[in-house]
Amino acid sequence: MQIKPGALHLANGGYLLLDALKLLAQPFSWEALKRALSTREVRIESIGQMFSLISTVSLEPEPIPLDVKVLLLGDRMLYYLLAAYDAEFAALFKVVADLEDEVVRSNETDLMYARLIGTLVRRDGLRPFDRQAVARVIEYCARRAEDAERLSTHMESLVSLVREADYWARQDGRKTVAGSDVEQAINAQIHRSDRLRERVHEDILRGVLRIDTQGKQVGQVNGLSVFQLGQFAFAQPVRITAATRLGSGELVDIQREVKLGGAIHSKGVLILSAFLATRYAAEQPLSLSASLVFEQTYGMVEGDSASVAELCALMSSLAGLPLRQSLAVIGSVDQLGRVQAVGAVNEKIEGFFDICRRRGLDGEHGVLVPAANLSHLMLRHDVIDAVAAGHFSIYPLETVDQAIELLTGVSAGKMDDQGGFPEGSVNRLIGDRLSKLAAIRRSYGRSEDEGKQTAAADVPAGEDKT
Repeated sequence: MQIKPGALHLANGGYLLLDALKLLAQPFSWEALKRALSTREVRIESIGQMFSLISTVSLEPEPIPLDVKVLLLGDRMLYYLLAAYDAEFAALFKVVADLEDEVVRSNETDLMYARLIGTLVRRDGLRPFDRQAVARVIEYCARRAEDAERLSTHMESLVSLVREADYWARQDGRKTVAGSDVEQAINAQIHRSDRLRERVHEDILRGVLRIDTQGKQVGQVNGLSVFQLGQFAFAQPVRITAATRLGSGELVDIQREVKLGGAIHSKGVLILSAFLATRYAAEQPLSLSASLVFEQTYGMVEGDSASVAELCALMSSLAGLPLRQSLAVIGSVDQLGRVQAVGAVNEKIEGFFDICRRRGLDGEHGVLVPAANLSHLMLRHDVIDAVAAGHFSIYPLETVDQAIELLTGVSAGKMDDQGGFPEGSVNRLIGDRLSKLAAIRRSYGRSEDEGKQTAAADVPAGEDKT
């Protein structure tokens, strides 16, 4: 009479849905489930008996035949770990369904999301949402997907937003939820998580972290780095500087040298070296020694989304042309100088916008972004309004030449059939500088050879030169 059925007994003959993470967190549950599925029977036995922790023998019920379909629900990374480290997993769970986290945005999916919001409102007894409120919720889902052409299917965040928007409508005494209530709910969620962002921005505005948003500087450009704190992500401007001098072709990544740079970031810096050598020193030694650094950063730097900014800083230092500090640069670059898409583009644009707005927008501020990221833009309404009013700008980039032209105000110059660049262009100035460095390096080499020959001639005949 003390024997009680478990989940497998109750689901016998049907289906059992289990949370994979909770199952694995319970001691011995995973092995017990695999044993039951392998033997197709359920045995009722205590853990003490299983591991011989008790010496008394009690009555054991007969094994019960098992006919059940078990569905494990969980994160895809958990599936990959089980498939890699449990040899029995693939044999027991043969059918895999990797569900999409996002759906393509269209008129049909927008209508489905509107119906979903209505279902949540009726289920939880909330106030009805008007057109603007529904539209703002759908915008929020697109922002979570980081793509204007897709919508996130993350239900927990959607339900939380709908409930909080209803709270703010109730606080204002309205019978329907308006778009302003949804906007207030979103802002309240950010405000509860943005302590660190406010501290960082405060340090920038006080001058503790030096970020220039006015004037011009040679070999210095504004990049943007992203911090992820749970579900909240924010960006801050970071000052990237480059120094160039005579050398033997090495490009020093200071972050990597002190072990504060990740593998992807180091890959991006090596691509810069290949780009410079291919474009400007294909038929002569690259007689350059350069260093790159993210100034005032004291943690790990990972990713290649600042490689366009780093390359522009290098080109500025070589050409001797100052860069506009009112602009920030986002994007990775390949060996041919083409700008490639990066992640978290919305947070990066908004991070630079926030600093410029608090210092005062004058129409000169803006961000250079990869053209491939234009479909991912889901910016805050205050950023959109500033762009529409001409107070802030977003420039799409296809190549690094477009970036250097915007930053310097000087034409980059296009290579002609003879491999040369127009007089006065950025590329011509860089090519001339590298040719001059190569000539200086060759002159040093001739001086050293002549010195060695003179020293050898001064040694008397028959004397040991060693």
